[in-house]
Amino acid sequence: MRPLEAPPLADILAARERLNGVALRTPLVRLGVEDAAAEIWLKLENLQPIGSFKIRGAGNALRLARPADLARGVVTASAGNMAQGVAWNARELGVRCDVVVPDQAPQTKLDAITRLGGRITKVPFDDWWRALVEHRYPGLEGLFVHPVSDPAVIAGNATVALEILEDLPEVESIVAPFGGGGLSCGIAAAVAALAPRVAVWAAEVETAAPFAASLAAGAPRAVNHTPSFVDGIGGKSMLEEMWPLARQVLAGSVVVSLQQTADALRRLAERNHVIAEGAGAAAVAAGLTGRAGRGKVVCVVSGGNLDMSRLARILTGELP
Repeated sequence: MRPLEAPPLADILAARERLNGVALRTPLVRLGVEDAAAEIWLKLENLQPIGSFKIRGAGNALRLARPADLARGVVTASAGNMAQGVAWNARELGVRCDVVVPDQAPQTKLDAITRLGGRITKVPFDDWWRALVEHRYPGLEGLFVHPVSDPAVIAGNATVALEILEDLPEVESIVAPFGGGGLSCGIAAAVAALAPRVAVWAAEVETAAPFAASLAAGAPRAVNHTPSFVDGIGGKSMLEEMWPLARQVLAGSVVVSLQQTADALRRLAERNHVIAEGAGAAAVAAGLTGRAGRGKVVCVVSGGNLDMSRLARILTGELP
């Protein structure tokens, strides 16, 4: 695939107008923590209609697509949240939606996809990852909406940054969970245009941190992927087309453990009454380490779609 470039500010601003009435302007609130290494703020994307920021990128991509392409239906490959974003927007536009999901996708996300009208094709993780790399899945016809490396998706994701900069102009750094880089790179593109002094960091978990491994090697690298309750981030490798952009616009990667992520998830529930999924809690865990800065740090709580049985276990101190 051809390397992607940062979306220009004009495209990000146009995406915000396009998403009016689709995505919510989510609140920015202070984390209720007195003993943190930084002043942590929370961008609550878990409050979107589908419980995830993915409604932004999917909404922008589908509304930019040609009617002739949409007439064939849309296809995406997603562990759950992008699938919901594409299915939600496809339903609003009256378009058929097919979703390729990995075999370990959580049932709570699969149920949500079905409720939104998405047709699910469940495949082994390696086959699912191949669909991400190849931007297609054999046998499924329609416009493929990539969950990461689609310029329209990245521009839609970048609208998160516009709201952060307006609501907290004195922000010093932003931490976003890193699955493939579509959210963090979108945020960084907007920040580079409007507030280049702000550092944007990727948050990864120890069970799969391809960006950190690629930064250490100076080139895209594959990693061992271990399934965990953090299912919204952590792939097998750095997507080749995303590597140049991520290396250019991101300050680095903060890798956290599953225990740190579970602790952050529990702290969000106890202190702010916020339900976050593993990926969103990972960003908060990364911010709490102080490695993304010790001033005003905004952590993007990217989603809240967590299986309730897992949530219950985490809240009682277990590590599922």
